[in-house]
Amino acid sequence: MTTPAQDAPLVFPSVAFRPVRLLIVCVALTALAVAASAFTGHVLFGVFFGVGLGLGLVNALLVRKAVESITASDHPLKKKMAVNSAMRLLVITAIALTISIGAKTVFKNNDGLGVLFGLAIFQAVLVMSTSIPVMKKIRSSGLDVAAMPASESKD
Repeated sequence: MTTPAQDAPLVFPSVAFRPVRLLIVCVALTALAVAASAFTGHVLFGVFFGVGLGLGLVNALLVRKAVESITASDHPLKKKMAVNSAMRLLVITAIALTISIGAKTVFKNNDGLGVLFGLAIFQAVLVMSTSIPVMKKIRSSGLDVAAMPASESKD
């Protein structure tokens, strides 16, 4: 007899998640976006872009907290993680859209869309920042990445 997917145990590999490094990258990208958007006359776009990066970082930290709490139980279920993810993404998206629409109403321009761009770019930065260390580990020690403890993360 097989276990239904929603009742299957939840297993997460250790991931090289470094929030301090991500914060530094977000600050640098925000400074670059503000400078570039100031050059085009839309400084607020860069500011809102930074807000989107910040929302993405908060989301990533909430993911880590949820994974730690859900996998700490004796029998973690995928359903708990799925519900948590859906609610978290709903709230983050609602906040981003509210900021974007509110900015259009208040400032009478589309600079608030920077929040959505910031969220999107953060996801790309997150994937690169976690996959590059994993790829380096695979190259140096072969495919035996399961032996790498989760505590090896620097932050």
